[in-house]
Amino acid sequence: MSSDSLRARVIAEWRGLPEASERKDRCSLVSDVLQKLLPRMGLNERLSEQQVKEAWLEVVGAFLAQHSVPAALSGGVLLVQVLQPSVRYELERNWKAEILEKLQTRFGKKVIRDVKFRIS
Repeated sequence: MSSDSLRARVIAEWRGLPEASERKDRCSLVSDVLQKLLPRMGLNERLSEQQVKEAWLEVVGAFLAQHSVPAALSGGVLLVQVLQPSVRYELERNWKAEILEKLQTRFGKKVIRDVKFRIS
């Protein structure tokens, strides 16, 4: 008889109940745990917001990135602050559809549903 089974028998006798066996699959990858935990804590959107900010230069190009910055991502709407009304007009009228398409391709349509521009 092994010492583990003897221990279990003694504890079960002392408690009057059998000891629950310990699960062997208690180890998990950190990435798996974070994928489950972040949405519950409401941090999944924050992570996406940071990723969008980091990718902004690549998505819009150097000139537009110098004159605009992603400010917030809330409910799938990316709010972008721009420095001048003329830049806002240019982004809204000529570039919005292309920027939205690039962002949705990169991050998914559930993460980014729309882009709104405002003058800061």
